Amino acid sequence: MNRLFGAKNNTPKPTLNSAISNVDARIESIDVKLAKLTSELTTYQQRLARMRDGPGKTALKQKALKVLQQRKQYEAQKDQLQQQSWNMEQAGMMQDNLKNTMATVDAMKTTQKELKKQYGKVDIDKIERMQDEMADLMEIGNDIQESISRSYEVPEDVDEAELDAELEALGDEVDFGAELGEEMPSDLREAAGPPEFIDEAPVDTGKAKEVAQ
Repeated sequence: MNRLFGAKNNTPKPTLNSAISNVDARIESIDVKLAKLTSELTTYQQRLARMRDGPGKTALKQKALKVLQQRKQYEAQKDQLQQQSWNMEQAGMMQDNLKNTMATVDAMKTTQKELKKQYGKVDIDKIERMQDEMADLMEIGNDIQESISRSYEVPEDVDEAELDAELEALGDEVDFGAELGEEMPSDLREAAGPPEFIDEAPVDTGKAKEVAQ
């Protein structure tokens, strides 16, 4: 059966990161070769600077030209590999961004479902009725407070001139009462005297001494 349909390939498929790593490894290998070729060119340059024109110098120039061509080829190959690595890195960043976007969308969907469940349990009509009841209770409370704090026709403001007139009238009444006390009959004066439970009236000690002398 394996001969007809072939054996199943169990080799894991290359990932983007592994491909980038392979390309970077090839770039490092090319850098080593470029450094070696540059060193050879430097040696040829130094030798050519000391040689006179002739067949030997011409042959050495041909070798230097081959090394220079090889270096240019490796440099071009390095540029291509660097561009490939950059493109793959850009693709990796786009893939990561897409994963993050999908995770965000999934989280938003889950949140939306939970919000629908929670809001589905809320009875708007019940909340409105509760608000109306609270408003009625607040109005009743205000009426109670106004009833309790109601004034009993007590004047709130007192005029200073009115107060002076009242005090002056009270003074006149006191003076008028004193005058009446001098002309009061004996029975009324006795009634106005000291209370019966006092045995003797207080004695002025100063006058008593004068009398004794």
